[in-house]
Amino acid sequence: MAFLTKLFGKKKDEESRDEAVLEEGLTPEEEAAAEAAEAALLNGEQPAEEILDEETAEEIADEIVEESADETVEETVEESAEEPVEEEIEETATKKSFWGRLKTGLSKTRAALFSPVDNLLKAFTRVDEDLLEELEEILISADVGFTATEEIMDELRERIKDGRLKEKEQVMTALREIMTDMIGESQPLALTTTPSVLLVIGVNGAGKTTSIGKISKRLRLQGKKVVVAAADTFRAAAIDQLAVWCERARVDMVKQSEGSDPAAVVFDAIAAAKKKQADVLIIDTAGRLQNKKNLMNELAKIDRVIDRELPGASRETLLVLDATTGQNAVSQAKEFSQAARITGITLNKLDGTAKGGIIISIKRELGIPVKFIGVGEQIDDMQEFDAEDFVSALFGE
Repeated sequence: MAFLTKLFGKKKDEESRDEAVLEEGLTPEEEAAAEAAEAALLNGEQPAEEILDEETAEEIADEIVEESADETVEETVEESAEEPVEEEIEETATKKSFWGRLKTGLSKTRAALFSPVDNLLKAFTRVDEDLLEELEEILISADVGFTATEEIMDELRERIKDGRLKEKEQVMTALREIMTDMIGESQPLALTTTPSVLLVIGVNGAGKTTSIGKISKRLRLQGKKVVVAAADTFRAAAIDQLAVWCERARVDMVKQSEGSDPAAVVFDAIAAAKKKQADVLIIDTAGRLQNKKNLMNELAKIDRVIDRELPGASRETLLVLDATTGQNAVSQAKEFSQAARITGITLNKLDGTAKGGIIISIKRELGIPVKFIGVGEQIDDMQEFDAEDFVSALFGE
């Protein structure tokens, strides 16, 4: 009946328009009759000759539904066909631009590491123990790390011993091969459930907030729906800063007032992620390493909420480090490892330091893979870490 009423209402509107067109040529009697007919229609009285039989009404209804469905499918197909193409183009352009900037950004590391090596090789006529000792000092000064440097030197000596390294011109090639092997294969984020959880930790000032914004955009460009939890509720303006980056990344953020319980924020964010059917929930946390006991208690409480509300969810814990701090970054990683099970490192500010060798040190001393690297403050200044691309940029190729 609702459909018939709608259909007859539509027909009534069409007749009213027809009458308006003919109104100028009506006689007074015809005009009065038309007004009476219109009043009857408005009161819901339908002339018998205009009532459709049920079978005809159903046929018309089916046609309208089919037309509506066709239009919806077409719009959906057009949108899904256009968006990924645009995002794929943006992703490709961003990656090319990023590795160009990384190559430029690592110029300080190249100058600190490979320029001295070049000068060293020019000063020696052959590969001997004196050359290796000076090379060892250069590697340590570039923050490759004592442990990693020892392993590099041991491998070089082994190659000299078995005849694979004879000429000084082979030293640079050998260094590249050894460093690439030490860094190992790249390990992308393991986000296989819906939602998956990405917990982000790190000291204040390391670039935690900006990293969340950059990673959020990267995930969105990959077609993932992202929700961010503003669980760093103690640092002044942390929530407002995160909100700015979430707006730039075009992702949703869940927050409470400053000083709120971080676990309560995480609880609300999990509910929002479920409601929105988000693919990834990124959780910002406080970076109060100077009070490690409180930090550990806070992270443990957040873990319990996640375990209870999202049992079986894929989880990653990213530690954000500042490359300019050198070996202090390794010390921070060791401290945070006692408070959380870290699955990856995000290394920022590689463009502002001569200590890019810290990546090798982190991997060899801690066994934690670097998953993201950053070379600037803009939202596109971050990429998934690729060992071969990094070493190529480090060698200026």
